Amino acid sequence: MSLIDVKNIKKSYPLGDMNLNILKGINLSVEAGEFVAIMGPSGSGKSTLMNILGCLDIPSSGKYLLDGIDVSKMKPDQLAEIRNKKIGFVFQGFNLLSRTSALENVELPMVYAGVPAEERFQRAKKALEKVGLKERMDHLPNQLSGGQQQRVAIARAVVNDAPIIFADEPTGNLDTKMSIEIMKLFTKLNDETGKTIILVTHEEDIALYSKRIIKVVDGEIQSDEPVLNRSLGGE
Repeated sequence: MSLIDVKNIKKSYPLGDMNLNILKGINLSVEAGEFVAIMGPSGSGKSTLMNILGCLDIPSSGKYLLDGIDVSKMKPDQLAEIRNKKIGFVFQGFNLLSRTSALENVELPMVYAGVPAEERFQRAKKALEKVGLKERMDHLPNQLSGGQQQRVAIARAVVNDAPIIFADEPTGNLDTKMSIEIMKLFTKLNDETGKTIILVTHEEDIALYSKRIIKVVDGEIQSDEPVLNRSLGGE
């Protein structure tokens, strides 16, 4: 059984007296441990698809099985529980609390999960060490570079040991050097820990770090192919 199994997912929004169809019947599956990039131009529906896959939204119709559980029609509080247990998010804008240290930002998902304070501290510390921020734990976000802030976001995404990481344009605010560092970190996470990574990007060179590229155009999957020249992405 696939970790993610999507059957004929459609998503539309009311627009005046008509419906705006964003996703027009998406079918895809993702196995545990895959590293998948979802590509598409602005307005293609890729972010809407990620929101549904990440349990931030539900489809208008169709079925979505996540680890064998039908999440297609779940209520917001049920989706929140699924996200807390199974999913970590990394966003383009980092989404860090500005007046809170790197360590406290990483602790946040564990606060929601009810993890005791000492265990939160130890796990957050370990997560930051893994992303190379051992010396920056007490720094506020504005004392960190963009690449360092994204590393904090990645540590926060993995600290609850969620099996799936969704990364929405994670290098969008970074220069080329920082982008390469962050993508190497995702590659290491996937290769060494077996995390399933689903990356949304419009940049071909970033998508090449993945093992499979799904291209979405006008709310439909245009192509779904393995990455044959992945080593070029890692150089």
